[in-house]
Amino acid sequence: MKNKTKAYLVLEDGSIYEGYSFGHPDYVEGEVVFNTGITGYQEVLTDPSYAGQIVVMTYPQIGNYGTIKEDSESTGIQVRGFVVREHCNFPNNFRSSETVSDYLNEYKISGIEGVDTRAITKKLRNYGTMKGFITTTRLPDKKMTELAKNAEDISKIDLVMGVTTKDEYVFDGNGLHIGIMDYGMKLNMARLFNQMGHKVTVFPAGKSKEEIISKKIDLLFLSNGPGDPQMATYAIQLVKDMAGKIPIAGICLGHQIIGLGIGAETYKLKFGHRGGNHPVKNLITNKVVITTQNHGYAVFEKSLPKGVEVTHLNLNDFTVEGFRDEKRKIYCVQYHPEASPGPMDSYNIFNEFIELVK
Repeated sequence: MKNKTKAYLVLEDGSIYEGYSFGHPDYVEGEVVFNTGITGYQEVLTDPSYAGQIVVMTYPQIGNYGTIKEDSESTGIQVRGFVVREHCNFPNNFRSSETVSDYLNEYKISGIEGVDTRAITKKLRNYGTMKGFITTTRLPDKKMTELAKNAEDISKIDLVMGVTTKDEYVFDGNGLHIGIMDYGMKLNMARLFNQMGHKVTVFPAGKSKEEIISKKIDLLFLSNGPGDPQMATYAIQLVKDMAGKIPIAGICLGHQIIGLGIGAETYKLKFGHRGGNHPVKNLITNKVVITTQNHGYAVFEKSLPKGVEVTHLNLNDFTVEGFRDEKRKIYCVQYHPEASPGPMDSYNIFNEFIELVK
């Protein structure tokens, strides 16, 4: 670790973890969360659902296969900060274009390595997600704790409008016309619908119902995204306006927004679900699939209105992972079916979404 700059991760409870800076050496604050994935760190870095967050990776060595621009899930890195036990500075992969450190530096994102990520994860798991920051400046403990406590609370702001596409765009196809509301969409979502032969139009988050209806779509799909779903009031209103008039499907944040739009309630999870190894039971088929997840909120089961059926259950904490309203042709899941865990355990859900139209 010679010639490396010391860095510090500070949590609002006063915990200070000393390590070394990699990526862009700058002060950054956010909500500190952990991800249990063994691979897929580039997908994590570029997933807009992580906007506003400092992500701790539980797998001890990150960067072994470098970074590949073609594998990005958005136009750039979306996390605010990145925390790893050990960063691999010599990746071995013929497709790799640069190291994770160079990739972070390119987008001016701060990282810290050499800290005990196991201890950090256990703290977040036991006490819940916390506000915190990464810095290369050592201040008195009391001052650092004060800064962490006063860090921005991302649960009180609308993060969606900061990550949505600015312009509408289209993937041509000859099948159905899928309209995707981009609330922080991972690109693979649109790619998979398009590979099935369908035309896909991706809309900015603030698109009006009149503009959406004018495109004559067959299915309205609400994407994943960051933050508290209750902050996206325009999205909730869209579901209220469109429910029962057009088939609606969604995942992750979209799932939560649909819940709020039909009258259910959402709540913040203690430490969220983030990683590529979460077991989910399909209550209709009685089968279990391994899923990728990235969210900090869930739909309160008892608040779901009459006629809405819970279809999927998280086997780690038994939270709602999916529900449907057959009468109004609504179907959504909490997990990421496009993220290839398993690797294709959950792909069939896309066909089930299409069946809403048929």
